[in-house]
Amino acid sequence: MKRRNFIKKASVTSLGLVATSTLISCDTNKEKATVLPTKKPVRPLVIATWNTPLAVETAAKVLENGGSALDAVEQGCRIEEANEKGQSVGKGGLPDRDGNVTLDACIMNDKGDYGAVLAVKDIKHVISVARKVMEETPHVMLAGDGAKQFAISQGFEPENLLTEASKKAWEKWKVKSEYKPIINIENHDTIGMLAVDKDGNISGACTTSGLAYKMAGRVGDSPIIGGGLFVDNEVGGATATGLGEEVLKTVGSFLIVELMRQGKSPQEACEEAIARIVKKPGKDFKNFQVAYIAVNKQGETGAYSIHEHFSYNLFKEGENKNIKSDFYNKS
Repeated sequence: MKRRNFIKKASVTSLGLVATSTLISCDTNKEKATVLPTKKPVRPLVIATWNTPLAVETAAKVLENGGSALDAVEQGCRIEEANEKGQSVGKGGLPDRDGNVTLDACIMNDKGDYGAVLAVKDIKHVISVARKVMEETPHVMLAGDGAKQFAISQGFEPENLLTEASKKAWEKWKVKSEYKPIINIENHDTIGMLAVDKDGNISGACTTSGLAYKMAGRVGDSPIIGGGLFVDNEVGGATATGLGEEVLKTVGSFLIVELMRQGKSPQEACEEAIARIVKKPGKDFKNFQVAYIAVNKQGETGAYSIHEHFSYNLFKEGENKNIKSDFYNKS
């Protein structure tokens, strides 16, 4: 994947197939019953941002074996955190402008519980630390040195996360950039994952090394509830990838879930959330990336990016409504 491109792919594995059943509706004014077609919920199911097939397959196996959605998203995200070649999540992530790799992550379960860690150094599997925050502390968020100390107390081993490949990329950037304090949009990625287990319960997770060569201390949307991730087990879940500053300004993932609560499909909700960003005055949305994926209680999915929105608007209203980039694949 060329990291300069806009959103390229979302990986999706659907373990269930849509099956048709019937619903019998009796009208008291008629002697005959009416047979109405309906659909069984698609479950279990897991979706993720970007082209992360191994992460999705790992989560899928957890679900196939009867595991919970929460276990699935944690185990799936851990795959990318250990993928040093990805240079965007976990070990091997691109550092901030001072050369430090700092990680953010959050996780939500079907009960609405939430855990997050921000700006963590030297700990690879921050998604698992976030789960520990959720389950083992009275808090929902830990940051910096405190989060690292907590992780070590829970048995996580500290290690150097800056690989030689990422160090060389950072050194090359230093010469080119002269440390200008601008938002860098060339290298950014996140894995956001949503799962529905066999019982219909939904959980989600999001983990990232954040914006490449960011200012020290910068935190984006990924660990923030309602921004990078939101789950409501009665409705559905959503997660984001792209420029976190823009996601946060519209509380995008929460917005998508609330739009689904109001009756919109996951696809319609994702498109509306992108439109909220684009419609803000002065937004040069052609020069940054944001994308969302979502799933509802029925197992319906949706995905939309600013790149797709821009492509669509090249055409007159009412024409070519089926424009789809390769951001979202389904199998």
